[in-house]
Amino acid sequence: MQDSFDMTTIIFALLAAFVVWKLRSVLGTRNGAEKPPSNPFARRAPGGLGPRAGDPARDSVNRVIPLPGAAEPPVAAAPDKADRWKPYAEPGSTAWAGLDSIAAADPSFDIKAFIEGAKSAYEMIITAFAEGNRDVLRHLLIPAVFESFAAALADREKRGEKITTTFVSIDKVMIEAAALRGKTADLKLHFTSQMITATRDQSGKVVDGNPDRVVQVDDIWTFIRDTDSRDPNWKLAATETAS
Repeated sequence: MQDSFDMTTIIFALLAAFVVWKLRSVLGTRNGAEKPPSNPFARRAPGGLGPRAGDPARDSVNRVIPLPGAAEPPVAAAPDKADRWKPYAEPGSTAWAGLDSIAAADPSFDIKAFIEGAKSAYEMIITAFAEGNRDVLRHLLIPAVFESFAAALADREKRGEKITTTFVSIDKVMIEAAALRGKTADLKLHFTSQMITATRDQSGKVVDGNPDRVVQVDDIWTFIRDTDSRDPNWKLAATETAS
C-alpha cells in the first residue's frame, strides 16, 4: 500500500513539474524590466507602428466632426498689406503709393524677389562694365543706356585703360521712387555698397581708385518693366550718383 502511494505521488509530482516547465517556456518569465502592455487607445509616436492611412482605427482618431452650433474653425488671416513694402519704402510716401499701383497692374510683383534680382543686376552690370562685356550689358540695359555705356567703353579702350572692381558687399537697398507710367513700372533704387575699384593706364599705373582700399559707393539706378510683357526681367533705364 505504501509503495502504491509513493508511486502515485511521484507520477503526479512529475506531471506537475512538466506542466510548470511548459508554462514557463510558453509564457516566459518576468524580471521586472518588461515594458508595460501597449495601450491600444494611446496615440502612437510619429514613425511608430500605429494604424495606417485608410485604417478605420486611424480615421476615427483623426476625423474631426463639428458639433451642431459649434463655431467654424478659424481661418488664417491674410497677410497685412499695411506692412508689405517694409523695409524698402516709407509708409505714406509716394514710393509706397507707386508700389501699390505696380502691384495692382502686376499681381505677381514680389518686392523681395525684385530687390534680390536688382542686387544681382547691379553687381553684374558693374562687373560687366569693368570687364568691357558688352553682351551682358546689352541684355540688362535699355538701348539708350547701353549706347551710353558702350561709348564710355570705347573711350576707355582708346586710352588703353583697364578697370578692376571687386565687390565686398551690398549693404543696403532702398526704394527712392516708384511709379506706374501707363503700363510701365518704374522703380528708382538707392544702392549702398562696399567695393574695391581701381583704373590703370597702359603702363599699369593706377590713375583712379585704390586697389588696396574698400570704399563706400552710393548709386541711384532706375529699373523699368512693361507689366503687360511675359518677360519678367527688368532693365536699367537710368543711373546717377547719390548726393
